[in-house]
Amino acid sequence: MTTESSAGEPAARGKRADAQRNRQTVLAAAADVFVTSGVDAPIREIASRAGVGMGTIYRHFPTRADLVTAVYRHQIEECAEAGPRLSAEADTPFDALRRWIDLFVDFLVTKHGLADALQSDSDRFAPLHAYFLDRLLPVCALLLDAAVRSGDIRPGTQPYELMRGIGNLCIGRDDDPDYDPRRLIALVLEGLRHRDAR
Repeated sequence: MTTESSAGEPAARGKRADAQRNRQTVLAAAADVFVTSGVDAPIREIASRAGVGMGTIYRHFPTRADLVTAVYRHQIEECAEAGPRLSAEADTPFDALRRWIDLFVDFLVTKHGLADALQSDSDRFAPLHAYFLDRLLPVCALLLDAAVRSGDIRPGTQPYELMRGIGNLCIGRDDDPDYDPRRLIALVLEGLRHRDAR
């Protein structure tokens, strides 16, 4: 009896690991498809991008709303987890902040369509917005504080106002192919720097 359970346990763990990998693959594929085709894109397009069957998607995400919500949370987590990693890897605190803001802009581009889809269900959207702030504001604060301590940027910028400002600059990107918010965001970041740090 012990032999059977010990033999079955690694197989069960392997299946759980495969299921988790499939889930992450689907979330990454869905995020890409939502950016290019919108949140109403056919599920078969997401399945094809992920390299899985449609049944795999429905097994993890029974409804489109479940998938949209999961993509939103997944994107928030990726952005949050990148902060400490970039802080450790980057040459300077300002470089870590700049690279994190690049990821944050990538997230906002995905989020735009997700937010529109979720706004129709305010019960579902409100907790996600709170989760967004709870996870990302501390990361932005950590990176800003490090850049201030190193003398890279002037003190006084609040994480919320920086994130809100970046979000506002990203609005309208879909409506105007000639508008590149990243250029303006780069100017904002340059404006935060101490003159001798430039």
